[in-house]
Amino acid sequence: MRSIKKIHTAVSSPIADLITYRALPTNSVDHIDPFLFLNHHGYQEYPVNNNGLPFGPHPHRGFETVTFILKGDLTHKDSGGFESVIKAGGVQWMTAGKGLIHAEVSSEEFKRKGGELEILQLWVNLPAKHKMTEPNYVGLQKENIPQLTLNEGKVKLAAVSGNWEGEKGAFNPLNDIQMATVNFAEGGKYSVEIPSERNIFFYVIKGKVKVNGKEAKIHNLVEFNNDGEKLEIEALEESILLLGHAQPFKEPIVAQGPFVMNSQQEIQQAFQDYQNGEFGNWKG
Repeated sequence: MRSIKKIHTAVSSPIADLITYRALPTNSVDHIDPFLFLNHHGYQEYPVNNNGLPFGPHPHRGFETVTFILKGDLTHKDSGGFESVIKAGGVQWMTAGKGLIHAEVSSEEFKRKGGELEILQLWVNLPAKHKMTEPNYVGLQKENIPQLTLNEGKVKLAAVSGNWEGEKGAFNPLNDIQMATVNFAEGGKYSVEIPSERNIFFYVIKGKVKVNGKEAKIHNLVEFNNDGEKLEIEALEESILLLGHAQPFKEPIVAQGPFVMNSQQEIQQAFQDYQNGEFGNWKG
């Protein structure tokens, strides 16, 4: 069984009127290779005639963003010409690669009607060989993501990428990144074996669970050692988990603002390329 290295707590980091908890990086953990960053927006309720999400056009290079829409919706638009509105239960997977500009805002309907909002954004690193790959974007609604029912209906797993219980995930990332969201009824149990050399990403979105004998609750990021293979999870109350794992890249990480590269020189080049208009044309 895998041993737990440390349980970290996300820090409150509001953005304008948006409730936000940052689970990665914090003072206690910088990254869990190749997982770089996680923002947990909400839960909150927006009134009618609201301004929606504050994420106007901004650039990225060198990594991928995986965005989980739990409540509300998210409108994506980018300089590669991709555009979509993804609703609750859906996921967006954007490969920034060599560079693009994107905006993530609420739909006109959400701004008009208001409602519940909860969104997670995870940044996943790209290895050096893929840093300058062509940008790509895929947005899928809930009905296009395989939903597995386990433990006599007490556990529901959305297979986002990789392979879960023999079911292939909805997305085909460049690298072998396995991601799922797992919903538990109280008392629900799920166990999974993950090769010991792979790093686990385990974040409690809601509720309280016991994993390998230790309790973790909402806003906890559980960091594991690379020793055993088995995770045994039991929900102590109704809970939701973001669960993933990947082979670490073990490469230098130099991050500055919206860019994640392998050297300071590559970061400077990214800023220069962006200023020179090489990230595509933004059509707002």
